[in-house]
Amino acid sequence: MEYLRTLKPIFTVTQHWPPVSRIQARYCSKLASAVDTVREKKKTVDKFKSRLSSGPSFQDFVKGLPANRSRAADEEPSEKHDYLSEGLLMGNSRKVYFETYGCQMNVNDTEIAWSILQKKGYQRTAHLSEADVVLLVTCSVREKAEQTIWNRLQQLTAMKRKRLKTHTPMKIGILGCMAERLKMELLEREKLVDVLAGPDAYRDLPRLLAVSDGGQQACNVLLSLEETYADVMPVHHAPRGHSAFVSIMRGCDNMCSYCIVPFTRGRERSRPVRSILEEVRMLSDQGVKEVTLLGQNVNSYRDTSDEQFCGSDATKLSRGFKTVYQTKRGGLRFSDLLDQVSRIDPNVRIRFTSPHPKDFPDEVLHLIAERGNICKQIHLPAQSGSSRVLKAMRRGYTREAYLDLVRNIKQIIPDVSLSSDFISGFCGETEDDHQQTLSLIREVGYNVGFLFAYSMRKKTHAFHRLQDDVPVEVKQRRLEECITVFRGEAERVNAALIGSTQLVLVEGESKRSAEDLCGRTDGNMKVIFPKEDVHVQPTAFSTVPISVGDYVLVKILSANSQSLRGRALSLSSLRAREVHCRTPPEDQRDEHVAHTQP
Repeated sequence: MEYLRTLKPIFTVTQHWPPVSRIQARYCSKLASAVDTVREKKKTVDKFKSRLSSGPSFQDFVKGLPANRSRAADEEPSEKHDYLSEGLLMGNSRKVYFETYGCQMNVNDTEIAWSILQKKGYQRTAHLSEADVVLLVTCSVREKAEQTIWNRLQQLTAMKRKRLKTHTPMKIGILGCMAERLKMELLEREKLVDVLAGPDAYRDLPRLLAVSDGGQQACNVLLSLEETYADVMPVHHAPRGHSAFVSIMRGCDNMCSYCIVPFTRGRERSRPVRSILEEVRMLSDQGVKEVTLLGQNVNSYRDTSDEQFCGSDATKLSRGFKTVYQTKRGGLRFSDLLDQVSRIDPNVRIRFTSPHPKDFPDEVLHLIAERGNICKQIHLPAQSGSSRVLKAMRRGYTREAYLDLVRNIKQIIPDVSLSSDFISGFCGETEDDHQQTLSLIREVGYNVGFLFAYSMRKKTHAFHRLQDDVPVEVKQRRLEECITVFRGEAERVNAALIGSTQLVLVEGESKRSAEDLCGRTDGNMKVIFPKEDVHVQPTAFSTVPISVGDYVLVKILSANSQSLRGRALSLSSLRAREVHCRTPPEDQRDEHVAHTQP
């Protein structure tokens, strides 16, 4: 109160206050103007509310979704968009042309996307000139893969601009990893793209294309924790139906420091086993002879869709391996799935890719060894032969642990064929690290390899924490040295097969000669042999032509680092494989090598 009393004189009005009539008049004018402004704003707001009330409400966007329950794993999700009529979502026989880049997973994604569009009345064309919609299924693993897409977009855009106005305007879409990683750049850079759909947004393709028909760019690159496309039956386009890819899981949790996959494909989630078995049965009924199970980390498969699978037992890893994430518990494991898939048809080969070395417990290896139709071929990505580099890569194992796993695999599966991935010039890699990689390649003895120079990707752990300090020319030199050593070892491994009889699944004519056929062995090696009639059985006298999809016994006569050459003996089957396919004794093999032209 004392403080207030001290302020009292400030509010005292003097007796000689000046006239306020003119001031009052000016003040009233401002007040009237302000009132008019408020009224105008109110009218604008009321008009906006009126327009808003006549448009779609929030309920229109969530209509049909249950309020208090989540969708079951095998329940088909709603694809209705009440703000778009069903007619706008239909393809009306428009022709779609697909171009697929990158891994086998993208091949499977193409089949899923086509299945979704086919149901909406689109037609597929193999001729770019006929296409109304061009969809590129893309890869972002390396910079070179992305540059290929940018170059292709320039070509397609030039074609789009030249297209006659009397035709339906061509729409260009980017699907897959590149759409997820470079969404803003793809939309803004010279306006090359009409539609973007990430790996988990293929169900939305009909809506995105409908929006683009209105002249707007359309984009959905949201990643999902649940999407596996379990209810979408892919439309397989394998050569004459002899082989097919079946996706069993999506995403990756490993977070290797160099890898962009967790950021473009999202977290791991596994497709329910019943939908996988249904698809494999369907493929078997269609006459498919080889099924490859697909996933970014395929052998970490863990189906938790059914309560009976949700136990508390921990996931088993290869001995000496660890993960960056906490141990996962419960679920139907990869060994369980592999067992059930291989029982569907004993005459259908089963492969899987791409695995991680950490997920090869002994039960998986013993199953591969025991089951006749599971291929005795394992892809075992090493990435480096240096424990120091492997630690920087966050791979979860050392050189010694990897070699222990290789020895364990060869002991359980004596005739196994091994393939691998290697990266040259990773952050901080020294010359000694590089030499350790070369020695690992020599020690293991792979017959197939995928080798690349390191390409730093944004968003990855390496991009934020490590230095890309190996010069480009050094990366390239080390890569070439790795390739040279790899080819030398592959030729040595393949030469050991000379004189043996291999069961080959025929894929078609050789690319180099219409007089030859080509196919693949159980170990995934390419075999080339003359196109000749063969015996129906090894002991039969009658002969028949060889067809795509046949199993044929082939005598191996020569080998190099890339392929085997031989002569077909007779038709056969997987069940007869153990009787006829064997590697000759070493003394006979050496004698045969001495008399065989390479």
